[in-house]
Amino acid sequence: MLNPTEPVDASQIWRGPLSPLAPGGISLPRIGIAGIAIESSTFSPHVSGDEAFTERRGEELMAYYGFLNPGDELREAADWVPLVQARSLPGGAVDPATYARLKAEILDGIRVQGPFDAFWFDIHGAMSVVGMEDAEGDLGAAVRQELGADTFVSTSMDLHGNVSRELLDVSDLITCYRMAPHEDAWNTKQRAVHNMLERLRGEHGSNIDARRPYKAWLQVPVLLPGEKTSTRIEPARTLYAAVPEVEAMDGVIDAAIWVGYAWADEPRCQAAVVVTGDDSRAVKEGAERLARAYWDARDEFVFVADALPLAESLDAALAEGAPRPYVVSDSGDNPTAGGAGDVSWTLGELLTRPEFADGSSTVVHASIFDAEAVAQCVSAGVGGTVSLHVGAQVDAGPSGPVALEGTVFSITEGDKDAGTQSVVKAGGVYAIITERRKPFHHIHDFTMLSIDPHAMDVVCVKIGYLEPELYELAAGWKLGLTPGGVDQDLLRLGHKNLAPGVFPFAGVSAAEPELAAVVSRVQAGKVEEH
Repeated sequence: MLNPTEPVDASQIWRGPLSPLAPGGISLPRIGIAGIAIESSTFSPHVSGDEAFTERRGEELMAYYGFLNPGDELREAADWVPLVQARSLPGGAVDPATYARLKAEILDGIRVQGPFDAFWFDIHGAMSVVGMEDAEGDLGAAVRQELGADTFVSTSMDLHGNVSRELLDVSDLITCYRMAPHEDAWNTKQRAVHNMLERLRGEHGSNIDARRPYKAWLQVPVLLPGEKTSTRIEPARTLYAAVPEVEAMDGVIDAAIWVGYAWADEPRCQAAVVVTGDDSRAVKEGAERLARAYWDARDEFVFVADALPLAESLDAALAEGAPRPYVVSDSGDNPTAGGAGDVSWTLGELLTRPEFADGSSTVVHASIFDAEAVAQCVSAGVGGTVSLHVGAQVDAGPSGPVALEGTVFSITEGDKDAGTQSVVKAGGVYAIITERRKPFHHIHDFTMLSIDPHAMDVVCVKIGYLEPELYELAAGWKLGLTPGGVDQDLLRLGHKNLAPGVFPFAGVSAAEPELAAVVSRVQAGKVEEH
């Protein structure tokens, strides 16, 4: 296996009970919960409609948050009013009708079930909607207007989200993950809720203006893919290790660095820093320190693994003496970054590779979604012979559908994400075809299909950096540079709407940014800058 590196010092992971209720605090604040969470590539032809979202409401939504179970400290500290939280696998931009429906339900819920002392806005931060440039800013502004100026809002996000000024201004607290891969995702949500409750339960909890912290915000004109900013390696490892150091400063509540989302073409897409607290000088100093460190490191970011064209990645994987299993990332069509998940170019390359074609080496490819191809496999049955044209129903990519002739190795029904799944064996290639889009992050994703990834020579997965179980599996690893809606070669995607001067798009002509934080907070219902 690879030699894993501890991604960050454990001191940055929040732990701790709530402080006792202070005189002047709110003993049982009424708190609403809502949000929409998706990462949307504007370079993917996929459109995320109603079918893309899992929608949770009421007690089902409460049960989704494991730290809000009955009897848990945070659950018992408030009167929770769960409205709706819609969450989707990353994909293409959201259908405007789907967005309008979910937005209307959130606003109607606030109108009917409010008023609230506070509101937890649980989002991703990289949602694009067809025809819009700042979907979360639009949603946040509408939520704030419906809530009114007096409701305290805590926003939790993915570090690959974007923080526009519009989103900042509707949030009293705003934070994001500190680890990539996101092993602290649930911890971050818990921290956002904990800090919100601390403000409400504190001595100024019932004083609307006094409980609101200062926010120091600035955007850093750098936009890089997540595969270059993993906290497993430098410089992100050291940059994110500095976040809890800033958080520990006197007068600071929370600190966060957002990498931003590289596969959307919008002005808000760039790195950002927000530090919140009661000392305006401290939050400004902390934010500018983190932003300067990020900017100064911009040339030091490298891919988390050797990033090579697919042919060269396979050369390394098939070299004499290469360790087994060897993982190759099919990174350009990664569905967990926003790729459509049905670009079939890589599968075509695997099928024509002599070492796989003659069966002397084995490779599993995960995966392509194609409901019609799956239906043909089901019709043929396990052991049956099929002649298919697979993939490219959504994203044609450079190859279109790929011809696949082989034997149906397995058929598995009932997966909550993928639906029915089939595996077709052609020579040494085991091609996984799913009825619906699905990421393959866990060993069980393979073994449930009667495939042992440990026994394969090569495991080729539509992913960028490896999630923990795949990272543990990999004896060797190359990040294959493949085509798709989340192509790792950002400069060939054709961004046209980014803010001026964003690295690396601006090249050597990029001007040195001022990197001066804007410090603001809401007082008497209005945003004041300090």
